[in-house]
Amino acid sequence: MQEPFPTHPSLDISENGTMSNATVEVNYDDLIPNNVNLSEDRALKKALEAWHPGYIDWWKSMGPEGFQESEVYLRTAVGVDPAGWATFDYVKMPDYRWGILLAPQEEGRTIPFGKHKGEPVWQAVPAEYRAMLRRLIVIQGDTEPASVEQQRHLGKTCPSLYDLRNLFQVNVEEGRHLWAMVYLLQKYFGRDGRDEAKALLGRQSGSEDRPRILGAFNEDTPDWLSFFMFTFFTDRDGKMQLESLAQSGFDPLARTCRFMLMEEAHHMFVGESGVGRIIQRTCEAMKAAGISDPYAIDAIRKLGVIDLPTLQKKANFHITVSRDLFGAEISTNGANAFNAGLKGRFRETKIDDDHQLENAFYSVLRLENNQFVTQQVPALTAINARLLDDYIKDCQAGLNRWNKILEKEGVEFVLSQPHPAFNRRVGEFAGLSVSPDGILLTEVEWQQQRDRWLPSDADLDYISGLMTAVTDVGQYAGWIAPPKIGINKQDGDFEYVCIDKPERCPAEREA
Repeated sequence: MQEPFPTHPSLDISENGTMSNATVEVNYDDLIPNNVNLSEDRALKKALEAWHPGYIDWWKSMGPEGFQESEVYLRTAVGVDPAGWATFDYVKMPDYRWGILLAPQEEGRTIPFGKHKGEPVWQAVPAEYRAMLRRLIVIQGDTEPASVEQQRHLGKTCPSLYDLRNLFQVNVEEGRHLWAMVYLLQKYFGRDGRDEAKALLGRQSGSEDRPRILGAFNEDTPDWLSFFMFTFFTDRDGKMQLESLAQSGFDPLARTCRFMLMEEAHHMFVGESGVGRIIQRTCEAMKAAGISDPYAIDAIRKLGVIDLPTLQKKANFHITVSRDLFGAEISTNGANAFNAGLKGRFRETKIDDDHQLENAFYSVLRLENNQFVTQQVPALTAINARLLDDYIKDCQAGLNRWNKILEKEGVEFVLSQPHPAFNRRVGEFAGLSVSPDGILLTEVEWQQQRDRWLPSDADLDYISGLMTAVTDVGQYAGWIAPPKIGINKQDGDFEYVCIDKPERCPAEREA
């Protein structure tokens, strides 16, 4: 699988206007690269430059541990046009040129949904929605540094330099997405925004005193299987949220999220291809050993690969934790954000309805009299439920591609998604004891069977035991297959990260 070209068919700009080229070029002369004419807003420039040292301190203390001085082959955005928008080069991560990049403004764009549908989009924060909008931006912003913090130790156990580089690419782009939200807070929310921007560096993933806002971003990412699952499932939640915010009637937020989606595509590619390569390697090892039964776990583990039932259990965990990020299926907050024109639905402009939903209904799965039933509820209050349904469909497309690997290799095993009520802590099914196939259980029954469906301590210990760093050029850990093509079409023996000989990479770069 090749690294994806950053296109976003769901964002059809032709429906609301044409692109303006006024802010396409990125200024890399300033301390903070940008395409928002930052040099003309002295107060904002001063505020962001004052925030910058704290960010660098955070990156050095909470970013990738042990690799701050390594030269890494990273891509850096040099424009916001999907055609030729980035360059690849070696750079030390603390020197990476983070910045503020917005997609081009659309001339004549109107608000596409809610009670303000058809009105010109806002270039300033509407006073009546100030608090709601700030909260949306803060929550999105809080997820970005959180994932960097969760992944900061992974470099020590990388399965290859290729994967190490991909980890760092994800990390620096999450850092840039933090910059994107901080820009909006600082520019449009005054002192409150400055306080919120500071707080984004003050919280810490997993901290008892100052945890990150959303639960999934306080979970550990202890191994590379967890990382690949996170980037496939949890970053996919990020995609859904960004797609919804990219429809916003607050135009600076919409433009910011449209560009962020170009980078988010790579994160999901890392997850999907990473899990796919694990599946490929497991199948190859099973066939070489003459093992046809995917449930011969002990025999398969002796081969030093990750058995498929354990892979399914890890998927179950990450799927359900990510589903909780969508909040309550029936939500007044979701309705208010939609009605206000601040946050739309996934691919809003592609939906065939009036985009106001005043008299519309939506089917939502609920528990009634100890049975799961589908109920028609007001569509406005079911905004979160619909987004979650779209997420589940989007996930399934990726699972289908993994299953094609299994089918091609002749291994009789199918990866699947659990029932929507399985292992939920938020929403309609929070706290219920439900099996992956949707059977209601007692708490005792759940505890007795939990390890069949979610990773056990023994499973996690086994995975952890596989996590030994492989940093020789062109080499890969035995539990994961090499990629079919290198980043930026590089050869298989390309040195993506220069760990012990940092002087070599600049020479290669010049060559």
